[in-house]
Amino acid sequence: MKAWMDELINEKAELQIAPLIDVVFLLLIYFMVSARLKRPEADLTLALPGAVSVSTQLEMPDEQIIEVTADGKIILNNKVYASQDKSDLAGLEYTLLRYSQAAKLSKTKAMITIAAEDDAVHERVVDVLNACAGAQIKNVTFGSVN
Repeated sequence: MKAWMDELINEKAELQIAPLIDVVFLLLIYFMVSARLKRPEADLTLALPGAVSVSTQLEMPDEQIIEVTADGKIILNNKVYASQDKSDLAGLEYTLLRYSQAAKLSKTKAMITIAAEDDAVHERVVDVLNACAGAQIKNVTFGSVN
């Protein structure tokens, strides 16, 4: 029995690396699979706006609507610009320039909405855009004809 005990004491203790590597890889795979990189959209906290009382009156900007019809007419404030040689576009640009200057004096934004019919000629819409650019109006949007 003493020989067996001496042999056991003299035997060098070795650490087995292969089972440790297996355990590390299993833990790595477990955490990779169970971890979430992004929160699902349903879990996002979202605060929707509610009703707000306003103490001061909100000033709405003045907006002009320019209609472009299918037959090439441009209508602004019941004035029709229908010249085929585009000679009346200078009058449209002058009207828009006066509108822009009036908006600057009243400290509001000059806003234009171009309401073109579905069959309107694109050249006439571009003419309106050029008139707005000549009047230095940058707030131009497109709408639909009612």
